[in-house]
Parts: sequence; C-alpha cells; structure tokens
Amino acid sequence: MSTTLHDPNLSSTLREHRVFAPPPEFAAKAHVKSLEEYEALYQRSLDDPEGYWADVARELHWFTPWTKVLEWNPPWVKWFVGGKINLCYNAVDRHALGGRKDKTAILWEGEPGEVRRLSFAELHAEVQKFANVLKGLGIKKGDRVAIYMGMTPELAIALLACARLGAIHSVIFGGFAAHALVDRINDAACCAVITQDGSWRRGQEVHLKAIVDEALEKCSSVKSVVVYRRTGSEVTMRKGRDHWWHEVMAKAAPECPAEPLDSEDPLYILYTSGTTGKPKGLVHTTGGYAVQTYISSKLVFDLRDEDVYWCTADVGWVTGHSYVVYGILQNGVTTLMYEGAPNYPEPDRMWKIIDDHKVSVFYTAPTAIRACIKWGDQYPQRHKLDSLRLLGSVGEPINPEAWMWYREKIGRSKCPVVDTWWQTETGSIMIAPLPGAIPTKPGSATRPLPGVVAEVVTRGGQPVPVGSGGLLVMRRPWPSMARTIYNDPERYQSQYWSAIPGSYLSGDGARIDQDGDFWLMGRVDDVINVSGHRLGTMEVESALVAHPKVAEAAVVGRPDELKGQAIAAFVTLEGSQKPTPELKQELRAWVTQQIGALARPDDVRFTQALPKTRSGKIMRRLLRELASSGEIKGDISTLEDFSVIARLRESDEG
Repeated sequence: MSTTLHDPNLSSTLREHRVFAPPPEFAAKAHVKSLEEYEALYQRSLDDPEGYWADVARELHWFTPWTKVLEWNPPWVKWFVGGKINLCYNAVDRHALGGRKDKTAILWEGEPGEVRRLSFAELHAEVQKFANVLKGLGIKKGDRVAIYMGMTPELAIALLACARLGAIHSVIFGGFAAHALVDRINDAACCAVITQDGSWRRGQEVHLKAIVDEALEKCSSVKSVVVYRRTGSEVTMRKGRDHWWHEVMAKAAPECPAEPLDSEDPLYILYTSGTTGKPKGLVHTTGGYAVQTYISSKLVFDLRDEDVYWCTADVGWVTGHSYVVYGILQNGVTTLMYEGAPNYPEPDRMWKIIDDHKVSVFYTAPTAIRACIKWGDQYPQRHKLDSLRLLGSVGEPINPEAWMWYREKIGRSKCPVVDTWWQTETGSIMIAPLPGAIPTKPGSATRPLPGVVAEVVTRGGQPVPVGSGGLLVMRRPWPSMARTIYNDPERYQSQYWSAIPGSYLSGDGARIDQDGDFWLMGRVDDVINVSGHRLGTMEVESALVAHPKVAEAAVVGRPDELKGQAIAAFVTLEGSQKPTPELKQELRAWVTQQIGALARPDDVRFTQALPKTRSGKIMRRLLRELASSGEIKGDISTLEDFSVIARLRESDEG
C-alpha cells in the first residue's frame, strides 16, 4: 500500500496487486466468455444505449410493446414509454405456464429447521389467491401496502401479489421498532399491513404482530391487516380490521390475471435504513426495474437453469427485493430463503445450509464474511461446500483480506468472487465483474455493467487522474433508477442531481486503477479530514483487518483541535486474541507501515462486536457519536443487536 494525494477531494491509500483470471472451465460456459466479449458488449451499450436496453427488454414478456425506449429530462426519466408489462407475470407466470412449472421456485428453511419447497406452479397458485385476497379487502392499483414480515415464502408471495395488481408495496424490515413503522406507514399513507404473528431469530420469537398493533395506534390510514401464522403464539386480533392469512386464503378465488401495467407505474417504495429525520422513500417503477434486475442477475451471477441461488439479505432491504425475489425469479432460477440468524444454533449454519441444499451461487455481505472470520475457520472446514461455483459480496466495500478468506475458505480457491456495487437508489447492480470475462482483484468491484456509465470526478465534476480518489457519479440514466423520493421530488433533485449537473451523485468515494477497474472507498460522509487530507475510512479499516490478530474494524473521525479530526478505530479481535495496551500500539504502528503516518489511528478501542443493521452495514454514525461525546443519542431502530451498545460503552469506559 502507498499514499497518494493527487486529488484534494479524497486521498486514496489502498493498493492491491493480486489478480485472479476467470477459471477457463467457468468462462467456457459463461454468458459472457472473455474480456474482449465484455468490452465489445459494453462499447455497444455506449454507442447505442437505447438499442442495447431494447434488446434486453425483449427477453421479457410485454403485453404491449413500448413506443420509445427513453425520455430523459434530467433528473426526470421514463423508460420503455408506452409499454405495458407485469413484473409478477415475468417472475412467475412465464415459468409456471411453461417448462419450469414443476421446478422449485422458492426453497425455504426456517430457523428451527423446517424446509418448504414451492414450485413455480404452486407459487403461481398462491400468488393469484393472495392477489384476490387483496382485491377482496378493496386494495387496487396505486394503493400502498406495508409489508412487515420475517423471511418466509409468504413474504415473497405478498410482494408478487401486490405487483400483480399494481398495488405499491412498501416492505418494512422485520427488525424495526414500532416508531419506525409509524414513520413509514404514515409517509406513504398505507391502507393495509401484511404481517405475521412472529418470526424466529437466534431461537427467540420476534413478536411482529404486537409491534404492528403498537404502531397502528398512530396510523389512521390503515384499514386492513393480514396476519400469517408462523410461530403459533397468541396475538390480539381486532375485529373488522385484522384477518388471518390462512382464513382469507381458504376463501379466495383461484385465478387472478396479471394486470397490464404501464412501464412507469410505481412498483414499490423502499425507505432507506438508518434515517434520523423524515423517512426517505425511494420510488421504483415497473418496466425499467424489471429489465435491469433481470439482466444484472443473469450476467453477474452467470445464472444457469440448474442453479440453487442463495442471497442472505432480508427482503426488507433492496438487495432482497432485487436479488432474492424479482431478478432471480425472472430468470427462472431457484431462490433460497432462510429465516434466521447465520450463527444459530452454531456459527456454521450458513455452510450447513449450502451443503444441505446444494447451493451453487452464494451472495452475502462483507460484514457477514468478517463475522465468520472471527468465529473461526473450523466452522467452514466442517462442510464440503463443493456445490458452490460462484461467490458474491454486497452491502459495502469488501476489504482485500476478507475477500481472500472468502475465496479460499468458502470458495476453496476455485470459485470466482463478484464484488458488487449498487444502492437502494440504483435498484440494480451497477459495477461488478462478469465472472467468466473480467479478472477479479481482492477489494475491487472491477467494471461497470453494460449500459452503466460510471465516472470518478472532483467536486467540480472533472475526471480525476488514474489512481486518485474522487466522487462516484453516473453520467447517463439507467432503467432501474429510482424515479423520485415519495412526496418529495425537490429532495430527490437536490440530493442526487444538483451537485454535479446532469450527473447522479452516488455519495460514495472511488478510484479507477490503470486497468480501468473501480475501487470503492466508502461513503463520502464516512471520510475523515485529517490535517486537510480527506481519508476514506474503508481504506484504514482494510489496513487494520490485514493484521493477523484483527477480525473486523470500523474507523470514524472525532473532533480534534489540532488536526481537525482524529482517527478513532473500533477493533474486534480474532477469537483467541486478548486486548492489551501493547496490541493497541502494535496496530497503530501497523497502519503507519501499511498506509503512512497520516492514517495512524489516534484511538484504538477493542470491542467484542460492532453495531450493525441486520442487512450487515456497520452503523458508523453511532460509533462517531461515541467517539466524539461518549454518548449515543441518535436513532438506533435499525440496530440488530442492542446489547452491542452496552458493550461498546463498557469498552469506552475501560
């Protein structure tokens, strides 16, 4: 690693020289088989973007073809103008009415160990009936429906039934507290809530219906609640408002044709996690989202008909929308859903599931990978993992050491690793290696997908030199992009499209190396300004995690009179390591050696765990509060494990 300060916007420190070519036997069968083939496809998408996206769109079913591919009046966009489509039809009916009707669509495992399989034909039947349940409750196209459930097949059925009718779903992560539901339900004026009695997590029941009941005391727009019975625990049912899933399904008519929807009809609203002020509901529409989730799933995961695909994300996050449900089912591939925690009852639960169900494509978060490193190599070593052919990572930049562990210990050095960059706002993967074509590098998301025009620029919008850090922007519209923030178009325009006119500002820092590969540096608001130099926290974290005694690290800035900001590092150690004052000094010296004195942490705090959302993102905002003031005052509704806060306070006092 070396320090470069070419760009005053962001200093890039991470240097990684390992490169892994696609395995020849993988490339031979891949959808895109060589770097030359990728580059030709990408160039074609630059030269004729409308022709490229039209060709992709024709692989799906349209009730009425579009009359125009793109209308672009920055920042407002329409894709496949005049086209009529239904995403549920493309995800379910196309397969249920064809040769895949008996193929497993959803493979589900509950935390206690139950297994269910729904074929495309069975999923088709369930979705049609539940769409009729919604109709029976008076729900129609354009109505907003909140979905607050655990990871069950019924969650996917609820999404697909809404999409079938044109009702707009708003999935609220099943770990949120009541006040988070109130904000989101009221902002969208939802008319109904779909929930369940409870869900299992680490052997404990999460009482979802009770949380809904508490929230609905402050939500006057909700007229109906449908409750799926999962745990069998006692719940309060309000007469006239609350309905048992199994009872209304028993009475529902079996057939419900998919509504031909306009390509620009809204599909869903998804609120970004960790909001402290007014919720920010990103609106995604039907046609463009269908097209781009379909093709990105196909190319990035190199999907084959025989794959068993598992993305560990909760459907409460955009990753679950795009790459548990919609993108995967549109490709006719079996998608696995797991209800519970990755370390229950033991830290090898994920590896056991992979072996039990012969998972071939596995997609998870860097934070989950780093947790597995901390738990120890003995857990993956218990399992064959020989069904795997491709690994993916999502959620935040993956540090090189975690990438290498993932490749070697889980992929047994034979599976390509696709590190993917995208956001709730983008709807689909934007930058990722096509695994049969693009050589991979530990920590790099490599190249933009065909049809995606990404650049790294200064705050003035000018491209930065090769190897320098800057702001990641998109120069052209793409089909799956969010169209607006619900009820707040001004905020959408100012937050994403005004800083660099005509370009989408992602809020992430990045650099491009001499091969044209992208390296993500984390959120620009996670940048630390040390003595006038802006350092991305991800790069300091990567240096710390490269130390053999460190399992995971999170780095934040705290106010410092002399330097502007000082670097505070929160570190979890490998299982057998003990925190000592000597190790603190060793880690400070290690970062100096790896990056330079500029990046040496001022504080090193050892902690047993880092605060994370259940989607796997480290909540650095809470760490910043703790490092700056010794207190945590902000919203912690998205936190997965509340006991982490108490342990962090103890480490702070210690």
